[in-house]
Amino acid sequence: MPSFATRIDSRLWFPDPRTAIRQGPLGGLVAVGGDLRPERLLLAYRSGLFPWTVDPITWWSPNPRGILELGHLHISRSLQRTLRRKPFEVTRDRAFAPVMQGCAQAPRPGGWISPQFIDAYTELFRLGHAHSVECWQNGELVGGVYGVAIGAVFAGESMFHRVSDASKVALVHLHNHLLERGYQLFDIQMVTHATAALGALEIPRDEYLRRLAAAVAVPCPFDGQDCRRETG
Repeated sequence: MPSFATRIDSRLWFPDPRTAIRQGPLGGLVAVGGDLRPERLLLAYRSGLFPWTVDPITWWSPNPRGILELGHLHISRSLQRTLRRKPFEVTRDRAFAPVMQGCAQAPRPGGWISPQFIDAYTELFRLGHAHSVECWQNGELVGGVYGVAIGAVFAGESMFHRVSDASKVALVHLHNHLLERGYQLFDIQMVTHATAALGALEIPRDEYLRRLAAAVAVPCPFDGQDCRRETG
């Protein structure tokens, strides 16, 4: 049973996520070190890993893994009423960095979205690999969600709200967009109380890695022609 994480350096590689520490507070930790340059972040997501801290940089692959099954989102009656009222203007990729900053400022333990994370993921956004969905009210950003798209996989990172239901509305719009585009896997890393209410579930890491390998091989732009047309 692994009891320590692999240390990595400037070389662009990761150990097999199945080598993660299996138990205790570090369960799911695979590697320590490296950097947050775009090439490494994209390799991490293709490999089933994600970073969680910056000092030191740590790379994780939890078992089980949290996902939202596309097409099986649970929308409560109260959320249905909110969606019918349309209290928010919903946009995509209009305010990526402010969404990340909103997530970083949300009142939750940890505060893992550091300035280094915001810089690294904003660069991914500039390169077309990271995306956000925003909710606006009276011209103010009141909620949103962001993540990384690679192949037909979307890795949701975090969401926030300043007005009730704003983050859930953003997530519903993101889910529907991914479904319409033909995405195959909506990774949320770990199930939280908020995502559990929307139907999130946990699957074994081995199953997640199998599904990931198939989905990342499918070209699926976040916008434009959907990947089902592009792949025949």
